[in-house]
Amino acid sequence: MLMLNPIWLRSFIALADLGSFTRAAERLGVTQAAISQHMRALEDKLGPLLVRRGRQVEMTPAGKLLLDHAQAREQAERLLYQRIEGDCDCEGAVSLITPGSVGLKIYPLLLDLQALHPLLAIHHRFAPDAEVLEAVLAGRFELGLATMLPDDPRLIARPFGSEALELIVPADAQVRCWDDLARLGFIDHPEGKAMATRLLGLAFPRHPGVASLPVKGFSNQVGLMLEPVARGMGFTVLHRHARQAFRDQAAIRVVEHGPPVIDRLWLLHRAEWPLSQRAERAVAWLQERLG
Repeated sequence: MLMLNPIWLRSFIALADLGSFTRAAERLGVTQAAISQHMRALEDKLGPLLVRRGRQVEMTPAGKLLLDHAQAREQAERLLYQRIEGDCDCEGAVSLITPGSVGLKIYPLLLDLQALHPLLAIHHRFAPDAEVLEAVLAGRFELGLATMLPDDPRLIARPFGSEALELIVPADAQVRCWDDLARLGFIDHPEGKAMATRLLGLAFPRHPGVASLPVKGFSNQVGLMLEPVARGMGFTVLHRHARQAFRDQAAIRVVEHGPPVIDRLWLLHRAEWPLSQRAERAVAWLQERLG
C-alpha cells in the first residue's frame, strides 16, 4: 500500500498555494532544503509533480491530482478533530431519544434549528423511559429525555421541564364519575395503564381500579393514540404535549377532575464525557423555546 507522509503533503499544499519554495518554507517555519527534500520524496513515489521555472513552480496533471487528495485529507482530519473535540456547535449530528409525547413537541423545534444551520443533522427517536436509558448508556444517542430519574452513576440527569398528565375524552362526552369512564371504555397505549392509575387514583380515589375498565382499543403510535378518542370510541390518559400535537382538537377535550399530576422531565447523558457543543446548543435552543 502506498503511504504518503502527512508532513510531505503539508509542504506540497503550501508550495502549490504559494508557488515558491521560499514562501512555503516561511509559512511552515522550515528551511527551503526541507521543502525540497519533501518534494523529492513525493516525486520518488509518484513521478513528476512540479515543473520548476526559475523561482516559480507549476503543477503537472499528477500534481493537481495529488493536491486534490491532500486538501481532501486535510479537510477530513479537520472535521475529525472537530467531532472528537466537540468544538463546532453548528455542524455534525445531534442525536436525541425521548418519550413520544414530548418528542412531538420538540422534534419540529430541532428541525427549525437545522434549517438555520444546514450542516447539522438531527437524529431523533421515540421510545419509552427504559429504552431511553438503555440507548444513552449504550452510546447510540448522545442525549435522552425521561420522566424517571435514573439511579445509575454512569448517567448525568438534569431537570429539563415538566409534563402534565391529562384525562382526555371525546368532545361531547360527559364525565362526572367512574361509571361514566367505564361506559366510555379505555383506549390503551404502552404506558397507558400506568399513567391512568396515577391520574385516576387521585381524581377518583375510591375507584375499583383501572383493570376493571373495559379496553376499547390500543395503539403504540403516539400520533394516533387520540384518533379513537376523537371518534368517540373511548377515553385515554396522556401527557399534555401529546394532546396538544393532535390534529383535531375540536373532537376531544380535557376533563379536569382532581389534583394535577405532573411528571418531571430529566435530560440524560453519559457522565464520563462532556456534551458536544452542538448538543449543548440544541438543549439551550429547546429550553429557550419551551420556557
